[in-house]
Amino acid sequence: MPVAVEPRRGLLRTRGMPAAMVMGAAAFGGWAVLLPVVPLIVSLSGGSDTLAGSVTAVFMAATVVTQLGVPRLLRRWGHRWVLAAGCTLLGPPSLLLLLSTEAIPVLAVSAVRGSGFGMLTVASSALVAELVPREMLGRATGAQGIAVAAAQMVGLPAGLAIMQHWSATPVFVIGALIPALAVLAITRLPAIHAPADRTSQGRIPLAVLLTPWLAIAISAAAFGGLSSLLPIAISERASLAGVILAVSSGATLIGRYAAGTVSDRLGVGRALVPALAFVCLGLVLFAVAAATSAPVPLLVGAALAFGFGFGAVQNESLVMIFTAAGPARFGSASAGWNIGFDAGTGFGSLALGAVASAAGYSWVFAVAATAVAVVPAAGMVVGRALGRRAAAG
Repeated sequence: MPVAVEPRRGLLRTRGMPAAMVMGAAAFGGWAVLLPVVPLIVSLSGGSDTLAGSVTAVFMAATVVTQLGVPRLLRRWGHRWVLAAGCTLLGPPSLLLLLSTEAIPVLAVSAVRGSGFGMLTVASSALVAELVPREMLGRATGAQGIAVAAAQMVGLPAGLAIMQHWSATPVFVIGALIPALAVLAITRLPAIHAPADRTSQGRIPLAVLLTPWLAIAISAAAFGGLSSLLPIAISERASLAGVILAVSSGATLIGRYAAGTVSDRLGVGRALVPALAFVCLGLVLFAVAAATSAPVPLLVGAALAFGFGFGAVQNESLVMIFTAAGPARFGSASAGWNIGFDAGTGFGSLALGAVASAAGYSWVFAVAATAVAVVPAAGMVVGRALGRRAAAG
């Protein structure tokens, strides 16, 4: 059941929120350290761009399959046990990469780690919704997003820098240890169990889910292409790739919390269209800049698309889905949102890897920009039509 809090006490004085933020930073920081490094290792070992992209795709496929069952796990075991299991599966298995970086072992380890990530993502999002009252939900999800993005801002370039200056070995060790340390923060969380009867509340209407779900899925697909392929596209300038990923994560801090503030003060859904516009504009700039590898346009495009825009899309779409679901279905709502995010990331890594192999890296971001402009808009039209049909019926 939700933890009772006083809205005026502030987020950081809400019971469980500091521990939730520390846990999120540690767990997602360990994930971020390995995210661009493992596909790069596969590429440097002679694998194609498509194979390198498939590393993230397999990870995210395992994530999505696991996410389908997490609401049931939350009802049976509670948030703390699910989070602890997720961190354990996400981190320590990366030590197996010390034994082999051939394609099949890497893909197998990615699948195991992906299952842990699936537990972590759903349980951590649902946890925040349980900890705070509705009038703080936008800012709370934004604050949790800040903790996660800050960890990514450090972890993404750190993994590449460590690999460039030493080797992949310390990266694999760090990627194993940091999520394991997140378990310490989990012990400070309040015990929360989703009542067993929460699934008997009916389904969430597709009409209200379609637009935010497509928005996060297609934006995440673009991010999947960036995180997996950018280090390969400018492999001769790996430090620049790290800086670009860090800038995008840093800008996400602003995008997420700004969208949460707008949502709490002006209404849910108001920030989604402007956020998608930022993503599209940044991708267009990125597509132009990728042809020359000019650092300034790449940094600006990353800040717009994968920072301000993607951060705001993440927060606003999550709040929209939580609001549509209501407190009785936070676990299922979190699973749905995270499936969109992670399926999009995996699909983007694989599909855009194929685009890179066929047409080059500039086309990767041009295709992504077109998809961001078209797919959520189509979803909005279809969702409204479904809503009118449901009202008429």
